[in-house]
Amino acid sequence: MIFKPAAWSVVLAPLAVLAGLAPVLAQTPEPTDLGKFGDWAAYTYKTQGGKVCYISSQPKTQTPKNAKRDPAFLLVTHRPAQSVRNEVSTIIGYPFKKDATVQLTIDAQDYELFTNGDGAWADTSAKDKEIVAAMKKGQKLTIKGASWRGTETLDGYSLKGLAQALAKIDAACK
Repeated sequence: MIFKPAAWSVVLAPLAVLAGLAPVLAQTPEPTDLGKFGDWAAYTYKTQGGKVCYISSQPKTQTPKNAKRDPAFLLVTHRPAQSVRNEVSTIIGYPFKKDATVQLTIDAQDYELFTNGDGAWADTSAKDKEIVAAMKKGQKLTIKGASWRGTETLDGYSLKGLAQALAKIDAACK
């Protein structure tokens, strides 16, 4: 098969775009590990907008087990330069159903999170604060959501080590 010059441009154009992005991708900050605390890990990194600290955990249980999805995470983030503390979010591993909400449950207390793409967040900093306080006292946390295909998932997280991980990022991101 012989490629005409126009055909080569279709192949080379995306490669040129990717090559142009290489310096930007190389500048993505690598997080510094602040330690592991039970089922949670603490990290920090610096951006042009200032220091960011966060804790992260992955689900201990996921239902259904056969759902096709990327790894899921639950995070609590501090961005002091933007006056953000205890921002609760999840990366669920699949695109959420459009305009769906997510149910985050700590023991018997339910909280509603809004979704965008494969992420979900509390809608106010007051709710973030309330969720984090409940997480510190709680035993069990679940996140229930629905994919854009309608598949309902339930992820179960351990809260073991959460308070210690939060204390670490509280100290690192004052």
